[in-house]
Amino acid sequence: MPNLHGQFIWYELMTSDAPAATAFYGAVMGWRAQDSGNPDMAYTLLSAGDQQMAGLMALPPEASANGARPGWLGYIVVDDVDGYVQKVQYAGGHVHRAAADIPSVGRFAVVADPQGAVFVLFKGMSTTPPERPVPGTPGHTGWHELYANDWEKAFDFYAQLFG
Repeated sequence: MPNLHGQFIWYELMTSDAPAATAFYGAVMGWRAQDSGNPDMAYTLLSAGDQQMAGLMALPPEASANGARPGWLGYIVVDDVDGYVQKVQYAGGHVHRAAADIPSVGRFAVVADPQGAVFVLFKGMSTTPPERPVPGTPGHTGWHELYANDWEKAFDFYAQLFG
């Protein structure tokens, strides 16, 4: 995905009650829900207008067993997922799920910064960047905020990775 390095490209909610979360975000945000059609897992695509912008799925039992709680994950575009996994580790971060492929979609890894904030590294298969909404478009993300115990160290970590 050209020209998107270091930008959030996708959001995913892992939840303990997917039907309730789908109804909630449909009512509150106006998002339209559509089954992804993946025969191997239940995955709901959420759209604001005509643009898909997020996914929703049940929190996997293995993630829950390892301490994961329901919550949102942001996907950040990188040019080399495996290389950035190493950069995260070198900078003191952690790997929660090793790099893997999503067939016909791209490659991803679930990682965390040194203070424990979890995010996803992602490289899509498409060479055409997705259409981006005009800033301030209702139903789309307009702000990203990180709460950290030590904001200066967090800033250094993310600046080192993404500039």
